[in-house]
Amino acid sequence: MADVPIVVGINRTQDGSLAVAVGESGMYGLQKDRVTRRKGHWGRLGDLPDSYLPALPQLKEPVDLVVESYSCDTEMEHASAYHGEMRETLSLGRGAPVALISHHLAHLYGAFYPSPFGHAAGLVIDAQGSRVRDFTERVELPPGTDGELLEVASFYRCARGRIECVAKQLWDGDWARPAGLGAFYALLTSALWPGEGDEEKVMGLAAYGDADALGLPDLDVRSHEVHIPAAWMEAFGAATGYEPGGEEFRRAANLAAAGQRAFERALTRLAGWLHDRTGLDALVFAGGAALNVPANGRLLRESPFREVFVPPSPHAGGTAIGCALYGLITCLGVESRFRWTDDFLGPDPDAGAVEAAVRALPDGLYAERPGDLVEEVAALLASGRVVGLHQGRGESGPRGLGHRSILADPRRPGMRDYVNREVKGREWFRPLAPVVPADQAGRYFEIDRPAPFRQYAALVRPAYRELLPAVTHADGTAALQTAERGTTPFLYALLAAWQRRTGVPVLVNTSLSGPGEPLAETPEHAVELLRTTGLHALAMPPYLIRRRDEPRLDT
Repeated sequence: MADVPIVVGINRTQDGSLAVAVGESGMYGLQKDRVTRRKGHWGRLGDLPDSYLPALPQLKEPVDLVVESYSCDTEMEHASAYHGEMRETLSLGRGAPVALISHHLAHLYGAFYPSPFGHAAGLVIDAQGSRVRDFTERVELPPGTDGELLEVASFYRCARGRIECVAKQLWDGDWARPAGLGAFYALLTSALWPGEGDEEKVMGLAAYGDADALGLPDLDVRSHEVHIPAAWMEAFGAATGYEPGGEEFRRAANLAAAGQRAFERALTRLAGWLHDRTGLDALVFAGGAALNVPANGRLLRESPFREVFVPPSPHAGGTAIGCALYGLITCLGVESRFRWTDDFLGPDPDAGAVEAAVRALPDGLYAERPGDLVEEVAALLASGRVVGLHQGRGESGPRGLGHRSILADPRRPGMRDYVNREVKGREWFRPLAPVVPADQAGRYFEIDRPAPFRQYAALVRPAYRELLPAVTHADGTAALQTAERGTTPFLYALLAAWQRRTGVPVLVNTSLSGPGEPLAETPEHAVELLRTTGLHALAMPPYLIRRRDEPRLDT
């Protein structure tokens, strides 16, 4: 092993991703879809040479260990081919091992070890993870447990240096008899939008429905297990999908509202069971279910845990970081100092790439180099313009948090409709998120802690809901992000300049992405977004890129 160990973590599942741990504190993380531009792109053969190696020069250094995570899909059958690809692509030292980690354990390592806690309960929930026969952790299961069963929820007692799984919910994978909270929300989503990946639509739509209208029951929660009553399966079967208006919209919104409430109530009960079992005051929560921002807000307000931490990439894409940390900490015995202080883990910025993108601007765009870029952007926002922000290392998680962001004025009543329609190309009911300096968040929102990763929904204080219509959802909540000077200095300075102009330290901050796309990773991606959507300008320090023919300001 070299003086500075390098461990590569690879997620072979949905939201394919790779992470590189460099020594005790260095970490890089890249989701495959940032390169391929196919949102949620699965990990497959060819990813290393085609997607990751060109983007991450760290992969050209000698690698001490590779740790992989598969879910239950057939990719595990191709392990020998993957290993051959690794030997051909990476500089693996002689005898450098390749280790495996099961799916939920990878989620946990990516949440607990970089968390602020020394001890915590751990909760991992998704639709399905690894099979029992593929577990890489010690779990007490009844004798004769079928090795083909799938983990759908895992419960842990965590300390640095010791992880103990106290329980798991298992499922046989038969979608005629689904089980678990993740499967429930997947079925709810597909009943409204066939296919995968539309859970955020359900969360947004739920605020417009009546959770009591359909008379649906709570989920059946038995200790650490969630079971789905027959009434819900009947409701899913009878659902006709989302339609944009009239009675069809009301039915869809009512189903979304009932499902969201049932999800939140069941999650809170699971958290209560885990608190009783562990006696710990802090909780780390990961898995695809932890992307449910309204439910996370309810955990903060109603669970018995005093502290709840959700990492910025709790979904499958974040398991590559868990893989790398498992290799560093458990396999190599190196104490990791990496912590989730920010989510800017993407490839190192290339100043030459910014210059090249500016030189190659297409017709209709032009670049300026303002003496004070922060003040210039604040002035554009005050005029009602919508501005993209692309700077530094990209976010590893799915949300733009100040390096790949779209910014706008939250005081304008028409701003949400404009951004959803002209920039994001999505449904009108989708909420926009606010960003506010951490030390002023409590004045405008009912929250008493930092929320740097937009992982919790907080109530907008009633006195400010009319002032902030673009970020106040129908239920009075907002998916809040707090900003700190030390982690997002440009964004923090922009909020200060904005407050000097308007008296309000709150901006709209949504992810820098177009219709159905992942975050804009490169300068070229960001420029193309400016060219093809309703953005008015793009800040790409030190440049401000403008349009000669601006979209109409009607916000």
